[in-house]
Parts: sequence; C-alpha cells; structure tokens
Amino acid sequence: MKKILILVFLGIVACSTPKEKTQIVEASCGQCKFGLDSQQGCDLAVKIDGQAYFIDGAHIDDYGDAHDKNIGFCNVVRKAEVTGKIEDGKFKVSSFKIVEE
Repeated sequence: MKKILILVFLGIVACSTPKEKTQIVEASCGQCKFGLDSQQGCDLAVKIDGQAYFIDGAHIDDYGDAHDKNIGFCNVVRKAEVTGKIEDGKFKVSSFKIVEE
C-alpha cells in the first residue's frame, strides 16, 4: 500500500512540474516594449500567449546594442526561438536564438 501511495505522489509531482518547451515568441525589452514595471532598467522579456515575462538566463545586451534603432530590443520587437519554462513569474530560458525575418 505504501508503494502505491508513493507512486501516486511521484506521478502527481512529475505532472505538476513545468516542462521545458521550444517555441517561437516575441522578444523585446520588458519595460520599453511590453510595459512591464516589476524591474528597473532595460531587461529582456518574451511574450508567450499574450503574456509578457522577464527572462532569467539571457541578457538584453547579449544580442547587440539594446538601444540600436534598427535591431535593439528597446526599439523593436523581434522573433526568437526559445527553450525554457515559466517559473516563479519569469521565463527560465535554456536556449535563446533570434529568428531572422
């Protein structure tokens, strides 16, 4: 009986743990383009299913000058292929790649 309860508990925990997913999303500055205000300064964010999330695991300047008028995340919204999961209100990214349009 104990083994069954342990297996059921482990199954519930495994199903409730968010899984990493690869998807194409909008990426930009959370403050400048997505209206997020829970952090100060310019920080990279993604929009998933209409909801914006700051990113943990990638920095806004890792992809060029954030304030460049043509490609900077503070001035334009770009497409990105990301792998990660939403956790504690942030997107924990393990892979972030700009998708050229």
